[in-house]
Amino acid sequence: MSDPEFAALRAAIGQFVDPVLGETLAEAGAVEDLAAAAGRVKVKLRYGFPVGGYDKVLLPALTRHLAAAGHDTAVTLELRADIHAHAVQRPLKPLPGVKNIIAVASGKGGVGKSTVAANLALAWAAQGARVGVLDADIYGPSQPLMLGVTGQRPASPDGKSIQPLASHGLVTISIGNLIDPDQPMAWRGPMVTQALTQLLSDTRWGELDYLVVDMPPGTGDIQLTLAQRVPVAGAIIVTTPQDIALADARKGLKMFEKVAVPVLGVVENMSVHVCSNCGHAEHIFGSGGGSRMAAQFGVRLLGELPLDGRIREQADSGRPTVVAEPDSPRAQLYLDTARRAAAALALRQRDRSLVFPQIVIEKT
Repeated sequence: MSDPEFAALRAAIGQFVDPVLGETLAEAGAVEDLAAAAGRVKVKLRYGFPVGGYDKVLLPALTRHLAAAGHDTAVTLELRADIHAHAVQRPLKPLPGVKNIIAVASGKGGVGKSTVAANLALAWAAQGARVGVLDADIYGPSQPLMLGVTGQRPASPDGKSIQPLASHGLVTISIGNLIDPDQPMAWRGPMVTQALTQLLSDTRWGELDYLVVDMPPGTGDIQLTLAQRVPVAGAIIVTTPQDIALADARKGLKMFEKVAVPVLGVVENMSVHVCSNCGHAEHIFGSGGGSRMAAQFGVRLLGELPLDGRIREQADSGRPTVVAEPDSPRAQLYLDTARRAAAALALRQRDRSLVFPQIVIEKT
């Protein structure tokens, strides 16, 4: 391949708009290396999010793009994840060993937040990231059931710290693993926040790319205090398309904005129900609410997830959809949503350098 042909090929690859990032490979600075010989091209790409399985999406799209640009060549992809620790709200500092804490929140209960949190965490783990889950829903801890660790007690090697439980390739801890499952948590707000901050700091998380915090539903004192005390890199808002759920979800989004936590996007859960017998699709809770909310606040619509009895059954069995049926269309929706969320965090980091300018006062 001549030098002009190679230069044209490089330019064409740089102009490819990545389907997840929404910008060209050149703009993203994703092209690490490029080699072409005998009608074949090998492209090495670096991303700030987990890349497991992404080549299956990327390769056909890049091949079509190059063919349309007049480059009839076979393409080989090599993807590398380079996940960085992102900025958190001031004056907090990131948790040692944990690159990014992601809060999964909802304005109200009953929208499937915990199911979404579990499947997103498992999706990141399946894509190659090191992931943990902190169940911060003190009054209604559900992650032990969903992740299949109900009844298990975490060990404390030194009597001061806690060893998290292992489940489906990630680590997790919940107040539900420390108390009797039938015991009600009759605690006031300060006790709850103290317990959660202690769980966060005293757990031996190890080296993690993402720690998913399944937040309590709502926007009250507990949620606000947690948002101020936990060093969060980004938040994901879960809602249904229903107007009443959207009204509360907006409050949750604004709460994170007030404490300088970037909102990565909105997940519309229970978006559509497809009848398992006849295949009829029905928008039981309305339609388009998540996309309208995302547009209103200038954030991404990360995904639209279905209302499906199998998702509920799998979560209740301790094997959420991403683990129970990893090749199913339902699992793919979670995998795609997780990738968009991680990409949104990677993109947000570049923007945040403009959010907190360094102010220097000089003596005159």
